[in-house]
Amino acid sequence: MRELILTMSMSLDGFVSGPGGEVDWIFSGDQEAIDWKLENVWNASLHIMGSRTFEGMAGFWPTSTGVFAPPMNQIPKAVFSKQGRAILAGVNARSEQAGELQPGAGSWGEAYVASGDPAEEVARLKAVDGKPIIAHGGAIFARSLIAENLVDSYMLMVYPLALGQGLPIFSEILAPRQLTLTDSKVFPKGAVALTYRPA
Repeated sequence: MRELILTMSMSLDGFVSGPGGEVDWIFSGDQEAIDWKLENVWNASLHIMGSRTFEGMAGFWPTSTGVFAPPMNQIPKAVFSKQGRAILAGVNARSEQAGELQPGAGSWGEAYVASGDPAEEVARLKAVDGKPIIAHGGAIFARSLIAENLVDSYMLMVYPLALGQGLPIFSEILAPRQLTLTDSKVFPKGAVALTYRPA
């Protein structure tokens, strides 16, 4: 069975973006942090995400030449969407009009569409042997995974910044949830990577 890792960047006060979705602070330019993230992104056999994140990423990564483009394009994807396979039509239409596509870009239009009960869909995806499943945000999708106890490991990159307000991901749990720290790494510009498992 594959485990599901939720990977998120967050502020010191627990927000994954500002109140309007602002995430510019995530791009700190810390090369060691980028290298760490890149290694972990490559360690996936499947990337999963909610529909809004999927549409945003599918509109960006296929033509990107950034360092994260190869794993984001080449590793298979699953999108959680009530639209069913209709969500892929827009992705394929944009691909036809896009500029030069990078290797693996076609995988966005071939993503598995998980439109059933989220817990059942996650169980189905976990049942396959292989490297971990990495779940990417946004906040609504992350909250649903957390609320349903579907996350096996949390990889949180905490930045030395307090936003004061924004979008949290732990706001829908019904009772305090104990986690066990399994790994930590401090980066030169003050970000800290924290890996937790449910206790």
